[in-house]
Amino acid sequence: MNLDFSYMIEVLPAILKYIPITLFMAIIAMIIAVAIGLALALVYKTNFKILIYAANVYISFFRAIPMLVQLFLIYYGLPQLFPVFTKLDAVTAAIIGLGFKQAAFLAEIFRAAFASVEKGQLEACLAGGMSKFQAYRRIILPQALRNALPGTGNTFISLIKETSLAFTLGVVEIFAEAKMQASNSFRYFEAYLTVALVYWAIIVVYTYVQKLIEKYLDRPYKT
Repeated sequence: MNLDFSYMIEVLPAILKYIPITLFMAIIAMIIAVAIGLALALVYKTNFKILIYAANVYISFFRAIPMLVQLFLIYYGLPQLFPVFTKLDAVTAAIIGLGFKQAAFLAEIFRAAFASVEKGQLEACLAGGMSKFQAYRRIILPQALRNALPGTGNTFISLIKETSLAFTLGVVEIFAEAKMQASNSFRYFEAYLTVALVYWAIIVVYTYVQKLIEKYLDRPYKT
């Protein structure tokens, strides 16, 4: 078996150096995705048919188009249509593409989470003198977000992995660095195995943090 472990150890520091940019893209994209996804889910709670139709079109489009195609449309296509986007850098384009796509999936996750909260709770809040906004903010939304946490966590994991596609726009992150290291040394398997283990380690750490958050949020529901 021709596997050079010493080379994996040698190339590891170079790959680890780019973890911050990978996490930066994933976290900012996740913030965008949560904000848009929550707004889309709340649209379905309204009676505005135009907004609901627009939400359906958004979700259908971004769920259907491959991530790589979306990145190319944003980074290479938008400047062609709108000159103001000629100054759009690759990192920003990647964040926008990742955030907008995952927002479509989060919208469905949040919509299911809202549906999981009994309708009677909203009626009880309104009967008790709360406004609809107060009922959602104090009662409905906290429960829905708790129910949505597992699915939201899976979305963030997908985001971390999908940041590897940013290298197609010229962004140097952990996968791009591994690719360059492999090209220089021709030790492709070792370089790609190393970056795979780095991704695995990141996901393991995040999964542990998510479990701690879930335990914290479950405290009021334990008897």
